[in-house]
Amino acid sequence: MSESARPTDSFTPPTPPTPVLSVSPVVLPTPDRAVDLQVRVSAPVTGAGLPVILLSHGQGHSNHLSSLNGYAPLANYWAAQGFAVIQPTHLSSRTLNLDPNTPGAPLYWRSRAEDMTRILDRLGAIEAAVPQLRGRLDHSKVAVAGHSMGGHTASLLLGARLTDPDDGTEVDLAEPRIKAGVLLAAPGRGGDALSDSATGVLSFLSAMDFSRMTTPTLVVAGDKDDSAHLTVRGPAWHTDPYQLAPGPKSLLTLVDAEHGLGGIAGYDVAETTDENPERVAAVQRLTCAYLRTQLHPGDRSWQTACDELAAGADPLGRVESK
Repeated sequence: MSESARPTDSFTPPTPPTPVLSVSPVVLPTPDRAVDLQVRVSAPVTGAGLPVILLSHGQGHSNHLSSLNGYAPLANYWAAQGFAVIQPTHLSSRTLNLDPNTPGAPLYWRSRAEDMTRILDRLGAIEAAVPQLRGRLDHSKVAVAGHSMGGHTASLLLGARLTDPDDGTEVDLAEPRIKAGVLLAAPGRGGDALSDSATGVLSFLSAMDFSRMTTPTLVVAGDKDDSAHLTVRGPAWHTDPYQLAPGPKSLLTLVDAEHGLGGIAGYDVAETTDENPERVAAVQRLTCAYLRTQLHPGDRSWQTACDELAAGADPLGRVESK
């Protein structure tokens, strides 16, 4: 374990744990997709009127983290705090082993966003497939969250636009049913901000436009996340969705955090270069508080969480808003 990864004495797991149920795969027949859409649903075992969080996985080196089986530190925590978390396996997941010539390969940027719209269209079917959830979801309170490539997916649903590199048309995949979002180490703008490798392989990033991403969003970025394979701008690139989008927006900058933000993609994940349980706990608390306040007007959780972060002797991060 690296020096930055050593747990600190101040880290205390949340207690007592809240029981959570997690069901997967819930299969949604999808004839117009290369394979049927599979999702995992996690929720507290009791409670009603549960807000929904759609969680889009990233595209890391591991096989199963980039699927409905990843991001347990976030999914479990959010569910324990009273949310229903729905995680799709996007077509980009290595677990599907699709033919590389499948349309949209390798990252299926458009299909990823369409997966989330399909889920919202079929929330009733998901409830029917998981009897313990029947009648417990609040279909009017929906948020989206995503890490890395999942952050790109979430940004499109929140109102960001891009130019389709294949036909030059402007793509608008904004989903009005989504009321708030969380972007975790998400990609920034294109153009001269991209590295040579990203310009060639990830051409869909070349003309990202955040100017119409109006949905309330929390952007989470690590101040050591240089992502040199994607951008020449260093860690500041991941703050673009905050800097270039209109308000209301908030930016959480995590001190010494790299692309894994302490290890949000899974427990004890080898690809996490900045493993830090205390940092993950901060991401858990702050993202949960933000979404609770956005989905329940008048709730003070977000302000309380920001005050607690700032009050620490050695804060793990800083928040700014507009």
